[in-house]
Amino acid sequence: MLLENKLKYTLIRNNDGGDSHWNRSEKRRWFLTLFFGTCMLYSTRTTMPLVIPKISAEKKWSKSNSGTILSSFFWGYTITQVAAGYLSDKYGGERVIFIASIFWSIITIAMPNIIELSSFFQSYALFFIVAVRVIHGFSQGFHFASMISVTSQNLNVNERTNFFSLLTSGSAFGTLMTGFLGTFLLDYFGWSFVFQVIGFLALSWSLLLRYYTMSNGRQRIINISSELCIKNCGVNEEVPWLRMLSSCRLWACLLTQACEMNCFFTLLSWLPTFFNENFPHKKAYLVNMLPWIAVLIFTLIAKSFTERMIAQKYSLSTVRKTVQAICFIVQNLSLFIVMNTKDFTVALASMCVCMGIIGFHNSGVTVNPQDLSPEFSGSVFGLMNTFGSTFGFLGVYIAGHILELTQNWNAVFNIIIFINSIGLFIFSAFGSAEAIT
Repeated sequence: MLLENKLKYTLIRNNDGGDSHWNRSEKRRWFLTLFFGTCMLYSTRTTMPLVIPKISAEKKWSKSNSGTILSSFFWGYTITQVAAGYLSDKYGGERVIFIASIFWSIITIAMPNIIELSSFFQSYALFFIVAVRVIHGFSQGFHFASMISVTSQNLNVNERTNFFSLLTSGSAFGTLMTGFLGTFLLDYFGWSFVFQVIGFLALSWSLLLRYYTMSNGRQRIINISSELCIKNCGVNEEVPWLRMLSSCRLWACLLTQACEMNCFFTLLSWLPTFFNENFPHKKAYLVNMLPWIAVLIFTLIAKSFTERMIAQKYSLSTVRKTVQAICFIVQNLSLFIVMNTKDFTVALASMCVCMGIIGFHNSGVTVNPQDLSPEFSGSVFGLMNTFGSTFGFLGVYIAGHILELTQNWNAVFNIIIFINSIGLFIFSAFGSAEAIT
């Protein structure tokens, strides 16, 4: 890495929340770029859950096989979280995002060919698809940790939470795009077109990031003596993991993220299958779109609610605990309603609320790494997402086996409610927004 770039990120990291390093134009450009990047990230991620009922019927995959393929994405996603945060904090998150996005875009485009090619491997066909899905998850694991590193290094402390929370709502837009565009392509052109069209759009975004947003970055000239340069270049290069990991505040954040991601990833992966089996004659596009519209609505509600609590002088810890508690409680009530209804409208409305309330999580635990360690938020977020994605892929994988053995969706939902309740207790009792010093 060039010395001036190393110096730039070190000095940004040592700024404790005074002025933003982005001007207004840069904030707008980076927000739109990262928002649509998150949109494409989730759009490519949710193509497989959308099309897997069709592929399973065509390829004669069992529920267990489908669960393995869906969950294998998160095996790779888990591996890169901490490394993504470290590399982003050290070298700049925008570069990490760009390189990773090239990989996950190309894999999405090539997925139909990979699935067809797998038939030549006969008894190893499932292993081949799983291996590619692991690589896909591996490449996508860099995105959020890099994004939180970019925002922490370029925005002051008062701007970071809402900026990042709104960026995460791009995941709902991306899933919504898969639901709308993907369903149309699936119905009229077949499942292979879903991968290819959405993958091409993702690759186009990657090129936009590299040749527009990054190339137009404002060049800052930092006048500094060589002595100060040497001094600063050696400051805060290593994350103080020992101090971090000895804090119960960090563990509360990690475990709560794990509980919430178990719910989110399980529903994200199995929701189309649930409605396809229980309400086979209903329109699929409603299931694939409405829950993600709800995420956008609840994200804006959570943003307004959080700002109001802060304006009323509630402590930031109280704000984080309150919005996270709302998320868990509403999810559990919604799933309870889904388990006790046979009506499509009631089930869909309840599931929309259950998925939509994730917008409160985006203003709760999701932004907690920025509270706990503004200097190393990328690394802390990476560790947090490692815990989250680990429980996420376990949830998806176990759900597949439960459904294979019992054909009972209520068993899956009961496990989610139980784990959510654990997360509610942990963060309410031990969570905090105070920085770890």
